[in-house]
Amino acid sequence: MIQNHIIIFNPSAGKGAALKKLPLVGDFLQRENISYSIQYTEGIGHAIELAASSASDPHTAIIAAGGDGTCNEVLNGLMKGRGEHTPLFGVLPMGRGNDFSFGGHIPARLDEALQVIKAGKSSPLDLGLVKGGDYPEGRYFGNGIGVGFDTIVGLEAAKMKHVHDAFAYIAGTLKTLIKFSDSPEVEMVYGDKRIVRRVIQISLMNGRRMGGLFYMAPEAVNNDGMLDLCMVDHLTRLKLIKTIFHYTKGTQRGLDGITMDRGDHFHIRALDGGLVVHADGETICIDGKELEVSCIPGPVRIIHT
Repeated sequence: MIQNHIIIFNPSAGKGAALKKLPLVGDFLQRENISYSIQYTEGIGHAIELAASSASDPHTAIIAAGGDGTCNEVLNGLMKGRGEHTPLFGVLPMGRGNDFSFGGHIPARLDEALQVIKAGKSSPLDLGLVKGGDYPEGRYFGNGIGVGFDTIVGLEAAKMKHVHDAFAYIAGTLKTLIKFSDSPEVEMVYGDKRIVRRVIQISLMNGRRMGGLFYMAPEAVNNDGMLDLCMVDHLTRLKLIKTIFHYTKGTQRGLDGITMDRGDHFHIRALDGGLVVHADGETICIDGKELEVSCIPGPVRIIHT
């Protein structure tokens, strides 16, 4: 029986737009007589510590109120502080892309997401674990990791102060297309397969979408014990643009230069050049050499529709 809801609120989410939505949250929870408290994040990494401090309480649901970065930190905090029980996790989406909540079957509208929290239906949620770069001990992710092109896009989008939501990622994509030059040669091993080639992009997905618009893994299921792979060989700019358009519809399977597959453990190594990597939009490295990526089956439960 859940007796309390701790809402970990990121006031910087949505480039500050989340603050305007906070009164709606309090009004709803008070009207529905739902016990809650709000804890405000004060900077990068703070949501991890806030979530970890309450993760072992079996009577508390931890709610991330923010974007994908907030969800990522809260999930890492739950894994850091959980005890013998499985933590219960919810989301009030207030970010730019809200890709994790999309893949987690959580409505984009705040009023509908609040109704989901009230109903309290939950299921097991797999998490990914990436080791390497700035996180040799590992960083958990709920939606997915990107290696290469989409990480650079995310870094460019984050620089745009007056462009919001998916438009920031579109602008970041255009800027990256202009700047992007060479691709590293990588070795990737998973299952009984070994692939060596030059690649522009590797996505390993627990969810379905990145950047608010791009369906890197349209068939992914977040509680099947597997991660979905979408890998793009080094292409000309024209072919890459055509591929990106397919991403917006999730129809890239079968295109020349596209590999889509599934697995529970991946080893990725740069044979030349470096790996630029993000996990749920959080930078893992900008010149990494080696990654281990695994799927962890069902360590938390997620409240969803």
